[in-house]
Amino acid sequence: MPLFQIQKENILPVRLSDFSSEKMLQNLVEKNLATIFNCRFVATEYSTGAIHGGRIDSLALSEDNNPVIIEYKIKASSDLINQSLFYLSWLQDHKGDFQLAVHQALGNEIEVDWSDIRVICIAPEFKKYDLHAVKMMGANIELWQYRLYSNKAFHLEEVFQRSSAILEVGNTTNTKQKPAYTRQNVTYSLDEDHLQDKSDSIQSMVQKIRNYILSIDESIEEIPKKLYVAYRTSQNFVCMEIQKKKIYLFLKIEENMLNDLPSNGRDVTNIGHFGTGNVELTIQTDDDIDAAQSWILQSWRNIGG
Repeated sequence: MPLFQIQKENILPVRLSDFSSEKMLQNLVEKNLATIFNCRFVATEYSTGAIHGGRIDSLALSEDNNPVIIEYKIKASSDLINQSLFYLSWLQDHKGDFQLAVHQALGNEIEVDWSDIRVICIAPEFKKYDLHAVKMMGANIELWQYRLYSNKAFHLEEVFQRSSAILEVGNTTNTKQKPAYTRQNVTYSLDEDHLQDKSDSIQSMVQKIRNYILSIDESIEEIPKKLYVAYRTSQNFVCMEIQKKKIYLFLKIEENMLNDLPSNGRDVTNIGHFGTGNVELTIQTDDDIDAAQSWILQSWRNIGG
């Protein structure tokens, strides 16, 4: 879709541009990892050793402490996916090397969570064969397509999302909701790890919350973690912690809105909690869910939608 710029009452087309080298794209993303993916930088051009003979473009750690591999191309190339699979295999066999790199870059107190490894491929275009290949592989690879414009605008869009549709809690039949894209190699599940011992009322509220979140945009992924369930596009915008009698939602809200939080919300910027986000909403009734929807939407908008 073309991009236009408004100048007074005139609309002018903005021409597409591109990077002169892959290194320029790589440097831009690495310097803005927190803004784009909410990841922490670990290493650039990371050598996989003489025997393996490769260099991973970017290594990072996600907000959930998961390993992240990022590979770049400024021209469409299936080599990007093949390289990424090669490095994913290496990382799975060299967890100690990655943990050491994390300690050197971010400190010894950080413990890597290996339940999920994000592999992000960034390119201006992916062919239909690439999309089909990744789908058939079932590999944990994200394909992100970028556009650079002459006015320096930079746009990223995930063009491949994973599996299935929203399922009713405890039910294997599809609802008529928009699809939820859940990673195929996740260790944890919503039903078994978060809902198994919960009351019917809590399960019903969880279903209403997730249906609303996943209806916002079809690019949203549901990622069950050990202690919470994350919802994200390029980064988390809601983390849901499910208790026996209540549900906690952790959102990313702009600082200038913290004074206007509802009575069931609080600023947890400097308070330890599971998941990511600076605002906690406590959900105990269906009315709380209705009131939370505008805040969930604001959190999604705050990360770039």
